[in-house]
Amino acid sequence: MALTPPMGFNNWNSTNCRAEFTETMVKGIADIFVAKGLKDAGYQYVNLDDCWALPQRDAAGDLVPDPVRFPHGIKAVADYVHAQGLKFGIYTSAGTMTCSNVGFPGGLGHEQQDANLFASFGVDYLKYDNCNNQGVDAKLRYTTMRDALRKTGRPIVFSLCEWGENQPWTWASDVGHLWRTTGDISDSYDSMLAIAKKNWTLSAFAGPGHWNDPDMLEVGNGGMTATEYQSHFSLWSMMSAPLLIGTDLRKATPATFDMLSNRDVIAIDQDRLGVQATPLHTANGLDVLVKPLQNGDKAVLLFNEGDTPNRITTTTAEIGLPRAGAYKIRDLWAHTDRHTAGTIAATLPPHGSAMFRVSTDRHWAAYPPAVDTAASVPTVYPGALPLVPPGKAATVTTTVTNSGRLPAIDTRVELTGPAGWSIKHSSAPSTIILPTNQSFSTTWTVTTPANVKPGQYSLTVQTRYQPGGSSTYALDVVVPDPAPTASTYLSDLPWLRMSNGWGPVERDRSNGEDNAGDGNPITINGVTYAKGLGAHAPGVIEYYVAGNCTSVTADVGVDDEKGANGTVSFEIWADGTKVADSGVLTNQMPAKPLQANVTGATLVRLITGDGGDGINSDHGDWANAHITCA
Repeated sequence: MALTPPMGFNNWNSTNCRAEFTETMVKGIADIFVAKGLKDAGYQYVNLDDCWALPQRDAAGDLVPDPVRFPHGIKAVADYVHAQGLKFGIYTSAGTMTCSNVGFPGGLGHEQQDANLFASFGVDYLKYDNCNNQGVDAKLRYTTMRDALRKTGRPIVFSLCEWGENQPWTWASDVGHLWRTTGDISDSYDSMLAIAKKNWTLSAFAGPGHWNDPDMLEVGNGGMTATEYQSHFSLWSMMSAPLLIGTDLRKATPATFDMLSNRDVIAIDQDRLGVQATPLHTANGLDVLVKPLQNGDKAVLLFNEGDTPNRITTTTAEIGLPRAGAYKIRDLWAHTDRHTAGTIAATLPPHGSAMFRVSTDRHWAAYPPAVDTAASVPTVYPGALPLVPPGKAATVTTTVTNSGRLPAIDTRVELTGPAGWSIKHSSAPSTIILPTNQSFSTTWTVTTPANVKPGQYSLTVQTRYQPGGSSTYALDVVVPDPAPTASTYLSDLPWLRMSNGWGPVERDRSNGEDNAGDGNPITINGVTYAKGLGAHAPGVIEYYVAGNCTSVTADVGVDDEKGANGTVSFEIWADGTKVADSGVLTNQMPAKPLQANVTGATLVRLITGDGGDGINSDHGDWANAHITCA
């Protein structure tokens, strides 16, 4: 069973235990699988998560479906799913209770009874969680349920949701078909990245019938950009991860369906050789992952973790393909076939990725040469956002590189932007012949309208060349809010960008929990402050000040809301230079005054660090954060 990673849907990330989790919703998901082509793309399982049962078992000790959520019972829902040609999954925990704070009964001590009940429902997949396990040995708990499932005689895929606490990859290959390697994913780039980086180190333990599970997909839930979701889906597919959709498909956009239905990418995940990708290079936030495929091809993922655009390269020799005159390279997101002399390359935006299928092909000359396009704007410091202030000119440089064995002929570059923007080239935008492994660049002057609104805008670079090739690149630039012209509290200014270790940064409140506005009055060592910024390590709050300001002051410390926990550091940076550092502070310490000279700086950054011991409880306050400007 599960000779390729399971594909399907789980409701938890989109509905949790809310009232909308009902049999009508579940049946609707099955209908959408069929109507939107997800079934044809390979998705099979429609899985329930927590809260499907009542809080008490019946007199016979059986779990009882919630009659409000599932008035016709679970078997009727399973029958409906099966009638669509799909499979049905259910949830419980390897403990006395499930993970919901409502307190639903778990499977510990009821393994055979619950397995028999699930089989009678027509269950094809069981997610077995790890909450309220009473300290019972994990191997014993999960093996007991494995044996119970086997005794039912029904084939049921067994998913161990043990969170990686007891390294299940070292012992569970004959217990379950997949095992969680990490804690729960959340709908943020930082969460997705941390989980991916832990999971991709475990490639040696995965294979047909036993898969590493980095948790469900967040694609479409709204907490990441389209670029980040594409990287998320690409990473999961390269890692032979289960592809369990975690978004509400009733509300999904066409773009979400297109991403989830990309058959070129799904084919990599579902390749029957069943080898999880391994990292070939992981340095300075630039990653190359390689996955061998059953027919001898190699899948390659180029991934830019960081906040600066970068060109990432590898070669056919590095990824292990035999020597050849040239190679076919298929871009799995652009769905284009090209040929390469051996270089595999792409210039990627922050958090972006490119995914290729590379093969030897004696007909390689039938495809256009592989040409990649890039564009850049000078920035204030490495990693800074590319800024284009209203009414001012910026210089954009476009670069085109040919990796093909044959030259690209009559290569022409066009740069376009939003309506009303002035874009003019100041060097040649074309070349007659672009030989193998050669590049050419064009400079452009881009001027924004004086009345342009603040926000992110995209400039599109389109390269066309013969024979029959094209390449595009989207350069995102930022029009900042007007810089401050008078002294003020930083919590009263719009920030240019913000990242936070947990939830959003709060204005004039502490960080609180995961949702916006759930903080408390800022309080450090018993002293309460009316103004300030409530952050959580690691995090950055950046402001555009355009050289108008001279100093920043704040009283910094660990907020009292987490008791005696938390260690946090605070730094202030003016452009690329650190100008103030608090050192590591704890909850037992009073607020520390911090003052920084930011004279002449274009950008000011407030950086909240984790103190070197992880981010748990690291609620860092920038109390009374104030900037002096003229």
